[in-house]
This record gives sequence, C-alpha cells and structure tokens, in this order.
Amino acid sequence: MEKIASFTVDHCHLEPGLYLSRIDTVGDRKLYSYDLRFVRPNKDLVLNTGEMHTLEHLGATFLRNDPKFKDEIIYLGPMGCRTGFYLITTDQIEAKDLLDLLTRTFEWAKDYHGDIPGNSPKECGNYLDHNLAMARYYASLYYDVLKDWTDLTFSY
Repeated sequence: MEKIASFTVDHCHLEPGLYLSRIDTVGDRKLYSYDLRFVRPNKDLVLNTGEMHTLEHLGATFLRNDPKFKDEIIYLGPMGCRTGFYLITTDQIEAKDLLDLLTRTFEWAKDYHGDIPGNSPKECGNYLDHNLAMARYYASLYYDVLKDWTDLTFSY
C-alpha cells in the first residue's frame, strides 16, 4: 500500500501551527483538510481525551454558528495522536478568512465559561469525558500561535 500523505510529514520537526494537509476534489468542489497542530509531536505532552473532547464541542459549536462560514465547515475532529485537530472545509474560505475564523474560534474558547455545548447523555456519546479548564488552557496556547501567524500558504 502507498503511504498516506500525512505520514510523509516529518513529525520530528513539526511545530504548533496551522497547516494545509491535503486538498481533495469531490465533484466540482474542493475540500481542504487542515492540520491544527497544538503541540510538538513526540516532544510535548499530548492532550488528554477530556480537553480534546471539550475543544471539539467548543470549536464545532463556534465554527458551525459563524454567520458567514457555517455552511463551509465540513468537519472538526481530534487527531488520533492527540497533538491537534483536523478541520475540513469547502473551497469557499479564503486563507486570510480561515486564519481570522480560527483565531476568533480559539479566542472565544480560551475565555469560555458556562456549560459545555452538547454535553448531556442525550446529546453526546461520552458526556462525562470533558475538561473545560484544560480545554481553555490549550485554546489559549493555540490562540497565541494563531494571533501571530503570517504564513497564509499554511505549508508544513
């Protein structure tokens, strides 16, 4: 079998950031898969499942409620290695707009107080596995990365 694209990225030198992982064509549209890398692989502590789960709920809620881009968000979900998230969007979000949208997302998440969206047995398949305090901590770290990000090619 061929090696998939994400396994060709040198994880020994990967820093926290925002990267374009791949572009897929579906019909006449393109889907963009972004690597939202929160920590350095194999160097930093990985995120625990509680904070990852909470960040997934907060991030998905914010992104899917954005008045301009909510219909362009396909998926936000955790990486199996627990060093970040994948975000899949349509081709209708310009690079500068994506950076702004994600910066606003994590600015909101780092300051979030209140009930975790979608956190009840009826709404969530693992509603007890959340950690808002640590989610806010990691959102703050990632916000600090994004607010100073300038590479709109999102290259590894």
